Amino acid sequence: MTTKFKYRSYKQELLDETNIQKNLLFKNLWELDIMNRNTGGHAITLKGIKQLVTDHTKLYHIVDFGCGSGDSLRTIADWARKNNFNVQLTGVDKNANVIDYLRKHCRTYPEITGIIADHQVFIDQNRTVDIVHCSLFCHHLNENELLKLFTYFSENVKVGFVVNDLQRNWMAYYSAWFFTRLLNGTVLAKNDGPISVLRAFKFSELKYLLEKANIKNYIIEKKQLFRFLVVGKTSNYGTFSA
Repeated sequence: MTTKFKYRSYKQELLDETNIQKNLLFKNLWELDIMNRNTGGHAITLKGIKQLVTDHTKLYHIVDFGCGSGDSLRTIADWARKNNFNVQLTGVDKNANVIDYLRKHCRTYPEITGIIADHQVFIDQNRTVDIVHCSLFCHHLNENELLKLFTYFSENVKVGFVVNDLQRNWMAYYSAWFFTRLLNGTVLAKNDGPISVLRAFKFSELKYLLEKANIKNYIIEKKQLFRFLVVGKTSNYGTFSA
């Protein structure tokens, strides 16, 4: 058991395929939305966003890589509206059907835009943004891809970034296996839930990648139900209190 969780797995998840049946994909996006709402995933994202969005006079451009259904973007938009912050929200996903789903479910949110693109293509276009958000996205990437992403944070992102992702341990793995079956999840959920944990992170792995990307001003917190919250700020936007 120790060996199984010692290193990150590179086994592919079904959700990474581009030819997923649309009805199955949409049901899985709905499942992920329900999970984030009911297990505190959205609350973790907002805790990070609140540390970066603080100026009522500024328009913040926030980009969500691997945006999925747009559930995180809607959560951020609702919070921003309620608290009188100005945000422009961009969801980036390489699957056109995912962006179709996002556009349908975000149609009452003019501040949300969906873009069909691989995140690396987006990065290579050298677009400068204020904040990047990644929820349950980083574990889909290998170390080289993560280093490139984190270097983009360091060199191109004006305000900061929020990473909301999974911890890798045996309890998280077997919880994912058990609950996706107890709740009769889709074949995507049953397959990808446990694999997501095997592809997830240890604290030391995240710390190593962040510092290798020359990111110094960040915090990593362990959150409920086997999540990590990573929040980073640029040098112009203050430091985290000890």
